[in-house]
Amino acid sequence: MKKIFLILFITPLLLHAKERIIALSPAINEILFALGAGEELVGNTQYALYPKASEKLPKVGGYFSPSLEKILALKPTLVIMQENNHKLSLKLQRLGIKSKIIKIDKLGNIKKAINEIGMIVNQEEKAKEIVAKIDENLKSLQNIISNKKILIVFGRNPKLDKNIFVAGQNLYYDEIINESNNTNALHSNRKGQPILNMENIIACNPDIVLLLARCQADGINNEALIKPWLDLPISAAKSKTIYINPNIYAGIPSDRISLFLEDFKAMLEDYRDKNVTD
Repeated sequence: MKKIFLILFITPLLLHAKERIIALSPAINEILFALGAGEELVGNTQYALYPKASEKLPKVGGYFSPSLEKILALKPTLVIMQENNHKLSLKLQRLGIKSKIIKIDKLGNIKKAINEIGMIVNQEEKAKEIVAKIDENLKSLQNIISNKKILIVFGRNPKLDKNIFVAGQNLYYDEIINESNNTNALHSNRKGQPILNMENIIACNPDIVLLLARCQADGINNEALIKPWLDLPISAAKSKTIYINPNIYAGIPSDRISLFLEDFKAMLEDYRDKNVTD
C-alpha cells in the first residue's frame, strides 16, 4: 500500500518537474517570464534585459555568439533558441541536452512559439491568453485609416545618406501594416534585411514614417532624428507625420508585441485626427 501511495504521490511531481532553461534571445527570455516560468531560467544572453530579473541571470554570450562552455557550465535541461543557432542545437543534442528551435519572424510564428513554450512549461492557458491579447490588439488597428503607405525604419539615423534599415515583407511589421488596412511603402522580395538610401526613400514616398529608435545616451535627440526626414520631398514630410517609438519592446517579437500594437494604433489615430488628406 505504501509503495502505491508513493507512486501516486511522485508521478505528478515528475510530470510537472521544472526544467533548467537557457534562453538564447531576448524575445524567448521575455516569453518565458510572461508565462510565469522565470524561475526555470538558469541563463540567457547579454541583451536579455526585461524584466528586471533577467539582468541577474548568468549570461552565455551574445545573440549570434553564445558560448557552449558557459551553457554547459549552467547544466541546462533545455536550451531554447532561434534558427540562427541551428549548429549549436546539433552540438547540444550530441551532448544529450534538449534544444528547441523557434521562429519569430512572422506573426503566426510568434504566436505559435508562445503556445509551444507554454506547453513546455505547463502554462498552456496563459499562453492562449497572451495570444488572444495579440489578436485583439491586431483587430483594433482596423478602420482607423486605410490605403496609406507606411515606412518603418530601424535605428538612430541623424543622416539619410546611406544604409537606412527598413522593414520589408520578410518581417511581422509588414503584416501589422497590412492588418491596419494600409500598405508597406517598401515592396521588396528580399529575404534579408532591406537597406535603402535617400533616393530609394524618396521613391517610396511614404505617407507615414515610423522610426523605431531605441533611446540611447548618444546625444541625439528626437528632433535631430526627425529633421532629415522633414527635408525630403515625401508626403510624410509635407504632412509632418513622422513618428518615433523609443521603446525597446518595439524591436522584440515577444509577448510585448501587444504593447507595440497599442503604440501603432495611437500613431494611426493621430494621423487620422490630423485630418491629413492626399
